[in-house]
Amino acid sequence: MKKIFSIILIALLALPMAAQVKRSDDFHSKYKLKEAVVLSRHNIRSPLSGRGSTLGDLTPHEWVKWSAAPSELTKRGGACETLMGQFFGDWLIGEGLFPANYVPTADEVEVYANSMQRCIATAQYFTSGFMPVANLRVNHKYSPSKMDPVFNPCLTKASPEFVEEAQKQIAAMGGEGGVVAYNEAIAPNYALIEEVIDAKTSPAAKAGKFKGFNDYNCKVKLEKGKEPSFASGSLKDACSVSDALTLQYYEEPDSLKAGFGHPLTRQQWKQIAEVKDAYQDMLFCAPIVAANVAHPLIEYMHDELNSDARKFCLLVGHDSNIGSVAAALGIEVKDLPNAIEAQTPIGGKMVFEKWEGPDGKEYVAVNMVYQTVDQLRDPSLLLVENAPMVVPVPITGLTPNADGLYSLDDINARFQQALAAYEAIPY
Repeated sequence: MKKIFSIILIALLALPMAAQVKRSDDFHSKYKLKEAVVLSRHNIRSPLSGRGSTLGDLTPHEWVKWSAAPSELTKRGGACETLMGQFFGDWLIGEGLFPANYVPTADEVEVYANSMQRCIATAQYFTSGFMPVANLRVNHKYSPSKMDPVFNPCLTKASPEFVEEAQKQIAAMGGEGGVVAYNEAIAPNYALIEEVIDAKTSPAAKAGKFKGFNDYNCKVKLEKGKEPSFASGSLKDACSVSDALTLQYYEEPDSLKAGFGHPLTRQQWKQIAEVKDAYQDMLFCAPIVAANVAHPLIEYMHDELNSDARKFCLLVGHDSNIGSVAAALGIEVKDLPNAIEAQTPIGGKMVFEKWEGPDGKEYVAVNMVYQTVDQLRDPSLLLVENAPMVVPVPITGLTPNADGLYSLDDINARFQQALAAYEAIPY
């Protein structure tokens, strides 16, 4: 398992970019793995989709019967995460970072989860596969389920100057047409979702409460102490449906049933999930907003990456955490292959690998590691011949060396830039 933790992307005409290669013997003759810092999204959870909920009212169909309470990790999510933990354990044993059946000290391994049930459970399932005899402690601050400020993507600064600049940056995502143009670009995605859930015959439509996802003038609300949210526009409810349908596709083995009787292609499932990606981009990924909401995690991850004693750190949070951290650091996570959530796949992990080079200096590789759609829908052992996706992600403005690694000094400087961007935000 020593060499399975790296892939490169190869463009072959019109074929998808997806090819896995092993790190070479030459690479391992030069570099030694010192540490891995992992920011993870929780695995498959259930949505709030019962009768009387927004999701329940937007379709005449019954959502699948979930194996967990609303917003909690499902049994499938737990199984998938255990398999991912086994994969990471095999990788780090193969790299010589830990021996088999090792029981680490508290200084060597840190597992820290947001205090939401789905995050704590994800971390617990991961650790059972990762170090099955170590009885690793999953650290979390509160009883489930309450948001921990480190993982809570809320604004800690929201001066009028900040709000004005943030609104400008959000509008710029749509070009000259602003947020309306941004929504117009995903109008076909809205239409597909309406068709799949048969929204025109839903209880909400019959009651005159729903007339289509056609309000493109989304206004973002930015208030201190709260997550960015939508004050108006269709994207909020469309995102809820996009999210629920995507989760239903992972959870329900029958693809036709998952699509409420509609025979959908994998590309159409990706179109459905793109609405959720748009929601995340607009709320959390404008540069000044990302610097604001990701600040606690940026601080934490920077400290972990520079800890002499630490060998492995797992932080379990949400897609908004990965999205905002990536935006704050200039990490380009997009168009991930073999995923319908092309930016932050469910259970996906942003992995910072710290290597010691032949010159005695330290280097960093940054990868997104995630299970493919098929691996999520049909969980199986993640071995060499069935490895999860391990996709190197570029960092804007930084150039890797010939071996695909960034200098730790450059990575630290980028973290410092993100921290300075937060300090520059007026109160």
